[in-house]
Amino acid sequence: MVTKIVLIRHGRTAWNIEGRFQGQSDTKLLTEGVAQAKLLAEKFPLNNLDALYSSDLQRAKCTAELIADKFNLSLQLTEDLREMNFGQWEGILFNKINERWPGAIKHFFDNPDSIKIPDGENFQQVQNRGMRVLRKIIQENSGRNVAIVAHGAINRAILSCVTHIPFEYIWSVGQSNTAYNILSYDDEYKKFYIHTINNTSHLM
Repeated sequence: MVTKIVLIRHGRTAWNIEGRFQGQSDTKLLTEGVAQAKLLAEKFPLNNLDALYSSDLQRAKCTAELIADKFNLSLQLTEDLREMNFGQWEGILFNKINERWPGAIKHFFDNPDSIKIPDGENFQQVQNRGMRVLRKIIQENSGRNVAIVAHGAINRAILSCVTHIPFEYIWSVGQSNTAYNILSYDDEYKKFYIHTINNTSHLM
């Protein structure tokens, strides 16, 4: 059985524009973010969808609700799909982080495999919970079409696992607001296959 998964990032928020780490802070979509999510729902890449899962943070949940309405699906929320916990960095502008932790932002983007965020998660922890929930979703929906709405860092962590990309290259994987990634999992061969990454054609 082949399970098809559409992995989606939420719509745009004010903190996305301002350059603040959102992490598990429960920020709202901008009007622009809602419009992006509506376009994604209208031009969804699959003609049918059997199940829909989302992070319980409202920026992901609101994005997912518009897709749920289109396909008349109930929305299943889980904390395991939340964004990376950025600890003491959450809500702080990048330049302010550098003032308090000199060189931290450069290190975060240059060496994401070894970054230690005060009171936060690392990419291995995020990938572990992301893959755990992904495998659970696949097990519950074998042979079906599933959509998952989550966040930039956790999406990258999942994609880095299924594409066998080391964490040091994780920022090479783009994840724009409301971008979708299509992958499939083949039960027989126990393998993931990647069909598209960071697709935002619905916004054009």
